[in-house]
Amino acid sequence: MKIEAAPPEHPGNAPVTEPPSVGILMLETNFPRIPGDIGHAASWDFPVRYRMVSGASAERVVQQGAQGLLSAFIAAGNVLVAEGVAGIATSCGFLSIFQQRIAAELPVPVATSSLLQGPLIQALLPIGKRVGILTFSAQCLTGQHLAAAGIPADAPVVGLDDSLAFYPAIAEDRAELDVAQAERDMLAAANQLVRRYPEVGAILLECTNMAPYSAAIARTTGLPVYDVVNFIHWFHSGLRPRRFR
Repeated sequence: MKIEAAPPEHPGNAPVTEPPSVGILMLETNFPRIPGDIGHAASWDFPVRYRMVSGASAERVVQQGAQGLLSAFIAAGNVLVAEGVAGIATSCGFLSIFQQRIAAELPVPVATSSLLQGPLIQALLPIGKRVGILTFSAQCLTGQHLAAAGIPADAPVVGLDDSLAFYPAIAEDRAELDVAQAERDMLAAANQLVRRYPEVGAILLECTNMAPYSAAIARTTGLPVYDVVNFIHWFHSGLRPRRFR
């Protein structure tokens, strides 16, 4: 099944009917955002506010290390804060390299990357088990990205660089996504991860476009799977704690 990109109107332009609790800084992309993707409003059961960061293409953020984009992310974050959000997230795990600098500049909590979950997940695992990472691009995920999230440089990592549908759709910013093939790509990479690294006890999805496939990965591997959507739900739960009375 192929899904086409939504009409040109970006979610960053969508009206907010309730006060937003989380602001999400979006890359400047056109590929489809399916349910479960960070850019699909139905992925959330609380209000979010999107804002596109001009010039922040997937190529520039992933392959070029987001060079020259820090000030643009900070400026966009400040706009969202002025609009009333209580916390800021981003739509690319590779932005872990900006975590400390964006957090230092904004007056609200900041969660730049799903990778920030790594140390907590590791603390939950039995002795001898490790967090394994599925990433959009193993070639581009550096020790700097991992260190910024508190993850060891020798962490088990497998990328989707050679996938048939998932990587090309995002890297080339295609208007269509073959969702069924993208899921097969994801499962193949997950199986490769657990075969190559039998010590993996949980899987962490770096890429914010991988969350739609978390359940399928968990079923196939039998392992816990952590992604950016459940991370931001946790993030939100601190910004807007549940009321019991």
